[in-house]
Amino acid sequence: MSRDDREIDFEAVRQTLVNYLEEGNLDGFREVFMDLHNYEQGEIYQTITDEQRNTLYHFLSPQEVSDFFDLLELEADEYEELLDKIDARYAAHIIGAMQYDNAVDILNEISREKMTTYLPLMNKEDAAEIRSLMNYEEDTAGGIMTTEIVSINSEMTVREAMRYLKEVAPESEMIYYLFVTDSANHLAGIISLRELIVADDDEYIGDVMTERVVSVRVSDDQEEVAQIVRDYDFLAVPVVDFQDHLVGIITADDIMDVIHEEAGEDYSRLAGMSDNESTSDTAMETAKKRLPWLIGLTFMGMITAWMLSFFEDTLARVVLLSAFIPVISGMAGNTGTQSLAVAIRGISTGEIKESSKVKLAGRELGSGFITGIVCGIVIFIIIIVMYREPVLGIIVSGSLIASMSVATIIGTVVPLLMNKMGIDPAVASGPFITTANDIISLLIYFALANVFMSSLL
Repeated sequence: MSRDDREIDFEAVRQTLVNYLEEGNLDGFREVFMDLHNYEQGEIYQTITDEQRNTLYHFLSPQEVSDFFDLLELEADEYEELLDKIDARYAAHIIGAMQYDNAVDILNEISREKMTTYLPLMNKEDAAEIRSLMNYEEDTAGGIMTTEIVSINSEMTVREAMRYLKEVAPESEMIYYLFVTDSANHLAGIISLRELIVADDDEYIGDVMTERVVSVRVSDDQEEVAQIVRDYDFLAVPVVDFQDHLVGIITADDIMDVIHEEAGEDYSRLAGMSDNESTSDTAMETAKKRLPWLIGLTFMGMITAWMLSFFEDTLARVVLLSAFIPVISGMAGNTGTQSLAVAIRGISTGEIKESSKVKLAGRELGSGFITGIVCGIVIFIIIIVMYREPVLGIIVSGSLIASMSVATIIGTVVPLLMNKMGIDPAVASGPFITTANDIISLLIYFALANVFMSSLL
């Protein structure tokens, strides 16, 4: 079935479900709706009216609604608006039935008043788990982990572990890995479901488990956790506290959310924007978020304006020099931004190690020099053909070579230094690097022009 056919089929299913909601056909609705994937259920839920949703709440239990709520990706104000239209007790039960890490994300997004309303209405056990997760800082392993895990004791036999697993598996988010703890709940090892199935029933878990376990601390940054999961190709990674007690796990789907979130933040910062902008923001809200960056760039731009006024005499004596300012500053800005993107990508993926930083800087410098020579030759030929000014061609092409070489070094070294100091390298955004390279390229250009001024005249 082609994508277009699937869309047509999905629209037909959606319309059928809408008809059942409007007719009050409980059995017909449940038969079709419960056969859909949770993602598809969420897609349909977001397209129906408030009145139709109220009927849906009568047709489905909070647990059934929570199954597709786990997959919704809404902005903070959208969650708040959505929950406002649901009975508070029903909404609380939806949130409590969700995966705990996702429930925490929603409660952190809505107002404190509503959060304190929902928590007391939840099942006590769910509320306790959610409260414990809310104590961890956002963007850390503790902030994205789930406590819905299956752990087994190292002193159990395989037979006892299998019996226990059948009892608790329905409440767990993932059972492909079984984490093994000792009597004090310290993380002691790991065993896969496959290894457990093929092991002898009378063997002890401690004898068949793998003792070496890669784990993360609750305080580890979520980007570091994502890097570990990517490097080791894990489906899940255990989270321990400072005493090595097993407190939760982070699954691959959580890591995908982290990668998506971090990529969005880095893209926004590279573009010189706030990383919390939303497409639902008003024009005024968008302007408020962008203004701090733009004001900063305005002050940096004033340095460029001051430099032009400083070299006013030079420009007055050879007016043609001003024609090539955009070319030199633009090319320097472009090459600097390219190097910046390479450096930030390498830092975020872990490709850049301590030993390879000098090699990377050398490579970018060489690349800037080679591209500068090629562009310099091209611009020299153009100036000779159009203006018949070889000295001007030397000034412009020489400035281009020097500026592009320096720009690649700045675009590489600045994010590496910021990362070394523990600052997010994406803060070295494209507009700031571009403006900095504008200033440096103009200095190089006018310095060369002054050197060759007598020949120009």
